[in-house]
Amino acid sequence: MFRIICFFCVVLVSYSIHSQEILRPEQPVAFVGAMLLDGYESEPIHHSVVIFDKGRIVAVGQKHNTPIPEGAKIIDISGKTLMPGLIDAHVHVDLIGHGDYTRYYKFLGKTKRLHEVMPIAAKQMLRAGVTSAIDLGTPFQILDLRKKIRAGEIPGPRLTISGPWITRIRWPGIPHEYEIFIKSPKEAAIKTKELIEKGADVIKVWAGLSEDDYRAVVDVAHQHGIKVHAHLYHPTAIRAAIAADVDVFQHVGSARNPPYDDDLLAQIAHNSIPVVQTISHRIWVYPATVAFPERLHNPVHKKDMPADIYAEVIDSFDNFHRLSYFHEIGLETRNSKVAAKQFIEAGAYMGVGTDAASPLNFHTEAMWYEMSALVDSGMTPIQVISAATKTNAEILGQFEQLGTIEPGKLADMIVIDGNPLDNIDVIANVEIVVKWDPRVPSSNSPYSEAKYQYMASDIRMGKGENAV
Repeated sequence: MFRIICFFCVVLVSYSIHSQEILRPEQPVAFVGAMLLDGYESEPIHHSVVIFDKGRIVAVGQKHNTPIPEGAKIIDISGKTLMPGLIDAHVHVDLIGHGDYTRYYKFLGKTKRLHEVMPIAAKQMLRAGVTSAIDLGTPFQILDLRKKIRAGEIPGPRLTISGPWITRIRWPGIPHEYEIFIKSPKEAAIKTKELIEKGADVIKVWAGLSEDDYRAVVDVAHQHGIKVHAHLYHPTAIRAAIAADVDVFQHVGSARNPPYDDDLLAQIAHNSIPVVQTISHRIWVYPATVAFPERLHNPVHKKDMPADIYAEVIDSFDNFHRLSYFHEIGLETRNSKVAAKQFIEAGAYMGVGTDAASPLNFHTEAMWYEMSALVDSGMTPIQVISAATKTNAEILGQFEQLGTIEPGKLADMIVIDGNPLDNIDVIANVEIVVKWDPRVPSSNSPYSEAKYQYMASDIRMGKGENAV
């Protein structure tokens, strides 16, 4: 069974495979009986009670000492795990796992069909328990997607967006809408301001930039209270980003570079710079596909996508061993395994991001496998769960609202079948997703109950014959 519970100010929609219900606007809801992982690296709360009302958590405790308000809707989740909604700190909502970027954008008519694929990605993320995400690189068509998600018109996570990335190196085969090409620090500053004015929540800097370029971007972004995320691999670029006070380091340690030296690791760790490695698309996706190529033919994907898009995606996997994306996979896998452990052992400030849906790296499962890869690399399950929730909320700059389950925060949580502290892989067993967004219009808006019911039933999945 799988359920989505979406709070839209005062409208609650929930459903199972065979039923739907609308809870009264004034009715508190109590989740009762689960093992609670609250997002901190602390001991779980067993036989827990979590009560939320009008989208806000109002009480957290155990069954024996947490009174439940009279008239509350009680949802018994005994034997399950309750934890904060997952936050993916590196996604691409324009991608759905296609094997070749150049061919993919040609098929889409550059960006003409992005409006068709982005809702697919958004729905898949929410269904996988991802309630918030940072998109790093989708053109500004994503603003329309976010508007529709906020309005309750389509299902999806909260989106923090960068828009196009800033670079000195053009990426062949990528539509120009994805890149802001600069030739000087002055131009970098101008383009950063333009991105912010167009709606960017964060700034992404890509390849070929100098320390002065980074500094120009950071200065403008920080004047507007905006963080800068850097696409980084090489030690020289990493050192330049450190010197320029770049806020978040993306990809470091997940490619073909040899292991980093101890001094560089210490600089990153001691400066508490968030590290989002995106390692599973190197050390998990390819070997997992070699071992089980059947994973590429997931019937869920077929139901998610229009027929022509699904056919194109499947055809792109033909002879996937030869895809250009995986030309150096042997070296990348060996080195990224070492580098991942380096950052963990150095005590770096670790976030969790997936780079989904890069080739073969689907939104339907990417976050789960990234968390599993980090555990394989040396993090404990409670560390990686906290990184994927609390730390990522801090990276978002939304820790006051998200990332942990405690009174005053948004009702934003997932129910897992199993104990992820024993086996992190059970994170894949998402049974209930609760997401609330205070920006969505209230029940006085023209949005009808039928609209909310449609949205809920549109994303249902499970084991029955009606499963998606």
